Amino acid sequence: MTELKKWENPIENKQSFPYLQYTPLKYNKDTNTGKWPLLVCLHGAGERGDDGSLIHFNLPFDLAKPEQGEGLPFFMVAPQCPKGKYWGCFIESLNDYLDYIIEVLPIDPKRVYLTGLSMGGTGTWGWGIANPERFAAIIPVCGTGICWNTEMLKTTPVWAHHGTVDSCIPASESIDMVNRIRCQGGNARLSLYEGVDHDSWIQAYSNLKLYKWMLEQTL
Repeated sequence: MTELKKWENPIENKQSFPYLQYTPLKYNKDTNTGKWPLLVCLHGAGERGDDGSLIHFNLPFDLAKPEQGEGLPFFMVAPQCPKGKYWGCFIESLNDYLDYIIEVLPIDPKRVYLTGLSMGGTGTWGWGIANPERFAAIIPVCGTGICWNTEMLKTTPVWAHHGTVDSCIPASESIDMVNRIRCQGGNARLSLYEGVDHDSWIQAYSNLKLYKWMLEQTL
């Protein structure tokens, strides 16, 4: 089940977010006694706004629809970035938001995963570097990296994705990040999609092996 919600940051002068929440089809709040994994999804620049109406586009939520069988076996949330802003503006507020999600949902804090595409891929690299202790793995898709800070990700499993002919953000951004993390002794892998432009999220998020790998990672 997917619902559009609004989170109000209780801290003055910090950002609030509309967000989309997917609840696993097998979850029953009346009988559930265990903790569930969580995938946090950061959208791209084209989905910015303040009403949540665009959040689902291009993210893994389509795979979670009931017609797709049993859906995905984890919670998903996708906050919405305000118009004209970037995820890097809101790292502290994103941490507040994640704290809230872990508090109100039966989430295992050792199995929180982060992904994002384009601007959200850049946000995934940035948030992962700022707070690697929060994520069991990160999955940046066609984002811009911060290669001089890759030491922060040397203990965080990474699976990056990029199209080889990306005309918006060159594949070298992901290649450089993965190579730098590997040089630090980290666990980073990269899927390059031959002939694919700036929509490699289609191949990335439709690969069910990605979610199997993700769920094998834990803090």
